[in-house]
Order: sequence, then C-alpha cells, then structure tokens
Amino acid sequence: MTAVRHPLIQLLNRTSLVLQILIGLIAGILLAQFTPQAASSVSFLGTLFVSALKAVAPVLVFVLVAASIANHRHDQQTHIRPILMLYLLGTFSAALIAVIASFSFPSSLTLLSNGADLSPPGGISEVLQTLLLNLVDNPINALLKGNFIGILTWAIGLGFAFRHAAPGSKQMLADLSAGVTAIVKLIIRLAPLGIFGLVAATLAESGMGALLDYLHLLLVLIGCMLLVALLVNPAIVFWKIRRNPYPLVFACLRESGLTAFFTRSSAANIPVNLQLCQRLGLHEETYSVSIPLGATINMAGAAITISVLTLAAVHTLGIAVDLPSALLLSLLASISACGASGVAGGSLLLIPLACSLFGIPNEVAMQVVAVGFIIGIVQDSAETALNSSTDVLFTAAACLAEDAVAPQVNAQLD
Repeated sequence: MTAVRHPLIQLLNRTSLVLQILIGLIAGILLAQFTPQAASSVSFLGTLFVSALKAVAPVLVFVLVAASIANHRHDQQTHIRPILMLYLLGTFSAALIAVIASFSFPSSLTLLSNGADLSPPGGISEVLQTLLLNLVDNPINALLKGNFIGILTWAIGLGFAFRHAAPGSKQMLADLSAGVTAIVKLIIRLAPLGIFGLVAATLAESGMGALLDYLHLLLVLIGCMLLVALLVNPAIVFWKIRRNPYPLVFACLRESGLTAFFTRSSAANIPVNLQLCQRLGLHEETYSVSIPLGATINMAGAAITISVLTLAAVHTLGIAVDLPSALLLSLLASISACGASGVAGGSLLLIPLACSLFGIPNEVAMQVVAVGFIIGIVQDSAETALNSSTDVLFTAAACLAEDAVAPQVNAQLD
C-alpha cells in the first residue's frame, strides 16, 4: 500500500534545497524591510537552526570518523595528505593576497575603546600550546564544548582500535554513523526556515548603516575574499586537476558557501559539507576526515581578516613595514588562522597576536578587534563562506586528481 503524501511535502521534495534557501533569504529581507518588529520575533528560527547544527556536528564528526577508520579496508586509499597540502597552500596564498591588497589600498581606522573584556592569546607559542592541549582533551568535554581537534583525536584513536574489533562491533559503528547522518539530513532540510530567521533578525536589529563608516576597510576585506574564491582557489584547483575548475568552484560556493554565510560558523557547516561531499560522490573515507579537519585548519578567510586589520592598524599608526616583515606577517597570519576557532568571530581574537609583530600595544590592538566586531556582520559571514566552501573544493580536487570519485563530480565539471 503506497502512502499518500501531502502536496506541500511533494512540492518541497521536488524543489532544490538551494532554491528553498534563496526563497527564505528573500523572505527574510522583505520582512526586515517592511515589518522589522515582526522580523525580530522570528529570530528564534535562526537560533534554533544554528544550535541544532552545532549540537549535531560534534557527534557526527566523532561517529563518522571513527566508523570510517574502523571499517576501512586495506585496499582502499585515502587522500588526506594532498588535501592537507592544499589547505596550507590556500591559507598562505590568501594571507599574501591580503598583504598585497593592504599595501595597494591602505585603510585607516578610527580606533575605539570597547574591547577591554576580551582575552586574546599572548603569542604564537600560546596558540600552539592551546592546540596541543586540545589534542588531549577529555572526550566528553571535547564533545560538550565542540573542541574538534580533541574530537578528531579521539575518533581517529578509537577508529584504529576498532579496526581489530569483531565484525559486529564494526557494523554497530557503521549503523550508528548512518543513524546520526539521517538526523543531520533532517536538520539540513530545515535550513530555509533557519536562514529566514537569521536574515530577518540580523537586518532588523543591525541594518547596514553602521557599516558605512568602515566601508573602505570592508571593501578591502571582501575584495580579497572574492579574489581568493574566484581566482586563487580556482588556480590551485586547476594546477591540481588540469581541468576547468569553475563549475566545481561555483557548485561549492552555491551549496556550501551560501549556508555558511548565514550560519557564520565553519563548525556548524560541517554537516552541510559532509552531505555535499556525499552528493558529489567523493571518497567517504577521505571526506569524513578532511571536512572536519578543514573546519579547524583551512582558514583562508581568517588569514585575510588578520592580515588586513593588522595592516590597517599599522597604517593608522604610521608604522613602516618592509618586505621581510610583510612576508613574516603572512606566515604568522597563516599559522594563527589554523588556530582560529570554528565559530563566529573566531579570527578576531588573533589580531593582537599579529599586531604584536609590529610592536603595537595590546590596548590598541583590542580596539582594532572592536572595529572587527562592528564590521563583523558582513566580514565574518564572507570569511566563513570562503573557509567552509573551500573545504569541499579542495577535497574534491584531491579526489579528482587521484581519479577516486563517482560520476557526480565529473558531471559538475562538464
């Protein structure tokens, strides 16, 4: 006996998720424009959606990575090493672009004084120390706090341990992974409502007027991110696969970057990226590790933010910068970006670390951080969209280079 579905459900199933998200986006803008009081009341939808993604992402990563490694066969190949190299190359290239753009279009700041309560890291050694401590974090604490470095460490360790377990235990992990994945798919289907609530509430409360005073700085930031997304990343992918990269680039920006733009969290976008990789037919043993890893260390957008805001402070204070110092800033921004948190605004607290390279006192650097929070409504959204979409892009590029993909990826390039 065939179940009869409601016509609305049938319509939703026939309509692509991207189109539904665009409808939610437009509806949110219209609601904020014409009835801002009502827009504020729907903010709960956006908060609920982001909270659901953040809640399921740690469990999904832990179970998926452990199950993937436990059920890995010796005749299967993964491609984590080339993906890792692409992540590092992309992040350093983004930092260089940001430095060049900052010298070409220098920005000046009206420094504020409302960042005193924040606690940035004291040096690069502190960033590295934090990363190492996160590796050995208690697994329950890592799951509760969304510490993806710790989650990955425990998942990889348990995955290798379960490779020697009984077949029934391995199947239990596989079934658990499938169950969590089903929950994730349900949450992602609610993305249009979540985007509607996020956009309506954000525009109703903040608007765009507060950004006009910092328009030049914002244009430099967004310009760098667009340059990386549309020129640098495609060039890296072309170097890797020797084919036209733009169909895949646009697919990743459309289906991953759009959602990440509004969630403003690489960690929250992990389930979206995992589902996109599955839809593209990528190697599951590869993307189940590379996507959560990318949400932690693939931070081209963060490297741009750190470099541009630091050099804006340098220009404002009249500090001379030579070429070696600029190259050192690019390297420092790249390393610092890899330690940036996968949540909204995570890169801003690393700006004082880069400012210390030029002798800028912490009090002034925290004022630069405050400026970052003012423009964060756009900056952080664009940064996250670049970071998260690049995770899928570089994973697909590495799989394509090794011919380890299903026809779906080749269809994106044809």
